[in-house]
Amino acid sequence: MIGFRCWVALLLIAPVTLADSKPDVATIYGRIQFVTSFPDFKVKVVDSFADLHVQVVESFPDKPGRWQMVESFPDYKIQIVESFPDFTIKYVESFPGPR
Repeated sequence: MIGFRCWVALLLIAPVTLADSKPDVATIYGRIQFVTSFPDFKVKVVDSFADLHVQVVESFPDKPGRWQMVESFPDYKIQIVESFPDFTIKYVESFPGPR
């Protein structure tokens, strides 16, 4: 009976803790495609206090914050939103990466 109660408690707590966690923005770099539906991440563009500073590059998107915009075969699909983002970004010309 005690084991059953523990399982019930874990099932009730697990969705809350998973929903509150943000993605590790340091791992989001590479070939990026902007989409309007079925994204990997929902992102809001801000001017200050961003979770990730993004530098748009033409080649070698091999470090955190470096994004190469593509139309096919993306590493990640991103949707720009105004509310309830997974994380926020700010476009920069230099020093990309998590903040």
